[in-house]
Amino acid sequence: MSEEELSETPERTVITTVDDFHDAVEALAEGHGPVAVDAERASGFRYSQRAYLIQLYRRGSGSFLIDPPAIREFAPLQSVIGDVEWVLHAASQDLPCLREVGLDPVTVFDTELAARLLGLPRVGLGAVVEELLGIHLKKEHSAADWSTRPLPASWLEYAALDVELLIDLRDAMADLLVQQGKVEIAEQEFAAVVSKEEKAPLAEPWRRLTGVQALRPDRHLAAARELWLARDALARETDIAPGRLVPDASLMVAARALPASRRELASLKQFSGRASRSELDRWWAAIERALTTDEIPVHRRATDTLPPPRSWSDRNPEADARLKAARAALTTVSEERSIPLENLLTPDFLRRVAWNAPDPVTVESVSEALAALGARPWQIELTAQPIALAFVEPLQEPESDPEAQS
Repeated sequence: MSEEELSETPERTVITTVDDFHDAVEALAEGHGPVAVDAERASGFRYSQRAYLIQLYRRGSGSFLIDPPAIREFAPLQSVIGDVEWVLHAASQDLPCLREVGLDPVTVFDTELAARLLGLPRVGLGAVVEELLGIHLKKEHSAADWSTRPLPASWLEYAALDVELLIDLRDAMADLLVQQGKVEIAEQEFAAVVSKEEKAPLAEPWRRLTGVQALRPDRHLAAARELWLARDALARETDIAPGRLVPDASLMVAARALPASRRELASLKQFSGRASRSELDRWWAAIERALTTDEIPVHRRATDTLPPPRSWSDRNPEADARLKAARAALTTVSEERSIPLENLLTPDFLRRVAWNAPDPVTVESVSEALAALGARPWQIELTAQPIALAFVEPLQEPESDPEAQS
């Protein structure tokens, strides 16, 4: 789509009726080739991560902006586009909310992921469109509250352009992937995006509060838990982002102070937020539960999380040497292949293999360890040998001869 065509687009409208929705589905069925898909949420404004606008574009069909809360039933659309290649930018961000309404692809082409694999310096949609298509795409509404109704005309224009350029972008990237010999790599990565299972909810999500690790395992830590749970319940009830009700920092102020009365809680000036006073009874009830509960949370949970690499030199010097050597080796591969290090191999996979190296260390044993962690075949092919060599080399370094240094 050229800049001239973009400037001639009609006024955007949002599909809010079932009849208009079915008309759009019929039009998409008559189109050809991949379908560009995008979704807008209200992250930072709403508790839910639901889609508040879904955009689609297909050659021969045109573009469509759909209001999910108004339509609700998306089975007719899924039946038309479910088996078609979907083109998305940063697909992993949009697939959860699309699946929530019953839209689920079989194959995708992720332009953000393709940009990474191609070694492009910037991978945001605006930057990639400008570099490959020569079109300047404004991104001023990316963090807007898309639950707003009615949606402003400028927001709708922004939303439509997000999909109307994706097909041309996909074609340009497909050509580059062929030129760089990365088609198979991209296909494996795209398939991994579709098949990736959603993470299970954290057992104790309240522990994500910033600064909670510094609290002692006593009533203060219990207060942080109870305040977080109380805020989460209110956020869920009102569908408002938790931080917009009471910021994390305010919860921590109250947890550290552990006020002995409702009045003392109200007197904490740093306990702020739009609901800090209007819901004061709720917060005080949480503090009271913390003061009386027998279930005091422990300071550290049993997890399989590895210690931070900065502590490895003291806690596991051999693993530290392996990790540093392997990082250096993979950095070389990353530069040679023009693939970012974090895409060449998931950093956590490398850390885990370095911490618990297979015995014996061989290309085959490293390959098996990486596969068990979930590395893709192309990643194993490019990284197993450099990792194995890097793991062995530190062990083979001769010890220094004290007499030679005298």
